[in-house]
Amino acid sequence: MHHLVFVYGTLRIGQRNDINLKTPQPLFMGMARVKGQLYSRGWYPGIRLGGEQWVQGEMYDISPALLAQLDVLEEVAPVPSGEYQRVPAEVLCGEHKLVCEIYELSADFAAQSQLLDQGDWLAYGP
Repeated sequence: MHHLVFVYGTLRIGQRNDINLKTPQPLFMGMARVKGQLYSRGWYPGIRLGGEQWVQGEMYDISPALLAQLDVLEEVAPVPSGEYQRVPAEVLCGEHKLVCEIYELSADFAAQSQLLDQGDWLAYGP
C-alpha cells in the first residue's frame, strides 16, 4: 500500500531534507497546493491547515517504509514531540483533488512561531 504525501518545506526538491534523496525512492506526482497558513520555525516551516491562503508544495507517492522515515524526521514517531501531527487533507494537484498526508504544526507551536505572509517556503530562500 502506498501513501500520498504533501511536502511544503525542507522535504521539497533541492532543500535540506529533499525527499528525492531518500530510499525507497518516492514518485513525484506534481506541484500541489493546500489551503493553510505557513509559519517559520527558524530554518524550517510549519503549516496550519484551513483558511483562504494557499500553501505551495509538492505531492509524492511514497512507500510505507518511507512514510515511517518521515514520521521519525517530523518527530511524530517513535515518541511524538507534539510539534507536528500527520493528518489527511484534501490537496489540489493540477486539476485533481486528492487526499494526502500532511505534517501539520500543532496550534501551541504555531502560537510560538512567526506567521508568514507568503504561502511558499521557497520564497524565503534555501
